[in-house]
Amino acid sequence: MSEFELIRRYFSDLGAARADVSLGVGDDCALLSVPPDQMLAVSIDTLNVGVHFFPDVDPASLGHKALAVGLSDLAAMGAEPVWATLALTLPDLDLDWVHAFALGFGCLADVYGVRLVGGDTTRGPLSVTVQVHGLVPQDMAIRRAGARPGDAIFVSGTLGDSALALRLRQDGKEIPSELQQRLDLPEPRVALGLHLRGIASAAIDLSDGLAGDLGHILEASGVGAELELKHLPLSPRVAEAVAESRDWSLPLQGGDDYELCVCVPPDRIEMVEVLATTLGVPLARVGWIRSALGIEAHLPNGGRSLIAARGYDHFTAIHPG
Repeated sequence: MSEFELIRRYFSDLGAARADVSLGVGDDCALLSVPPDQMLAVSIDTLNVGVHFFPDVDPASLGHKALAVGLSDLAAMGAEPVWATLALTLPDLDLDWVHAFALGFGCLADVYGVRLVGGDTTRGPLSVTVQVHGLVPQDMAIRRAGARPGDAIFVSGTLGDSALALRLRQDGKEIPSELQQRLDLPEPRVALGLHLRGIASAAIDLSDGLAGDLGHILEASGVGAELELKHLPLSPRVAEAVAESRDWSLPLQGGDDYELCVCVPPDRIEMVEVLATTLGVPLARVGWIRSALGIEAHLPNGGRSLIAARGYDHFTAIHPG
C-alpha cells in the first residue's frame, strides 16, 4: 500500500463532520473558516516511542492519547476544539496497527467534534505529532498570566495515577487496571475549560506535574503559591504509595495527569464549586496564590517546606524503554 492509499483508507474521513471545513485531507493545504468574533487557539505535541510511550503500547490507546494531550491544552485556555492535523512516522507498514490507531484517534475526535484536516505520513522510528486547533471568543481565553494574590488554586480529578503506573511498570510490577487506564486513556477536561471562561483568572493543564506546571502560572503572573498537601486529590492507590514512602513526588512532579490547575478569585470560588457539581467533575481546592515568590507546601504533620517548581523534563527524565 502506498502512502497516499494509506491516508485515503484510514485518515481521509477521520473525526466529526464540520461545516467550517471547506477542504480537509487530500490537498496541499486544508481550507478552514474562522468566525470573525473568534480567536484561533493552536497547540502541538509530539509523542516518541521510548520517551512518551512503551514500544508495546496498544495502538488504539496511543491514537486516543495523541489527540487527548492536545485537547487538554485547549481545555486549559477555554477553547472549543475544532480541527486537528496529524504527522505519523511508522517504522513499517502494519495495517492492523494503523487501523487500531486511527480508531482510537477517531473515536475521541468524534466525542469532541474534532475533524482531522491534514497531516503527513513518513517512515522512521515510531512518532506521533498532533496539532490541535480551537476557537475561543475574543479576549475570553484563559491565560497563565492572570493569577493574583488571594486567588484560590483548584485541581481537577486526581494526581499521580499515571506516574505510579509508570513507576510500577519500570519496577516490573503489575499495574492495576484503573492506573493503566489513567496512563493510556486520559480524558481532557474540555467541558470544564469552556465553563471556566470568565471565571478563572489563570489555568494550565497538568502534563508535567503540579509543581512544575503551577510554576509556569506563577512565573507568568509574577506571584507565588502555598499548597496544602493534605488537600491534594489522590486516588486510593496513590494515597497508599505516598503514605508508605512519605514521598510526594508522585502527585507533585509525576506528570501525565492531563487534569486542570485553575486559579480563581475569591468572589468566584462558590461559582466554581457549583460548576464542579453541575458538570460532575471533581475539583479540589489545594491552596492559594500569594505575593511572595516560590511554592511553599504545608505538610500534613503541620510543617512547612519550600518545593521546587519542577516537573517532568525531557532532558533529565527516565523514559519508557
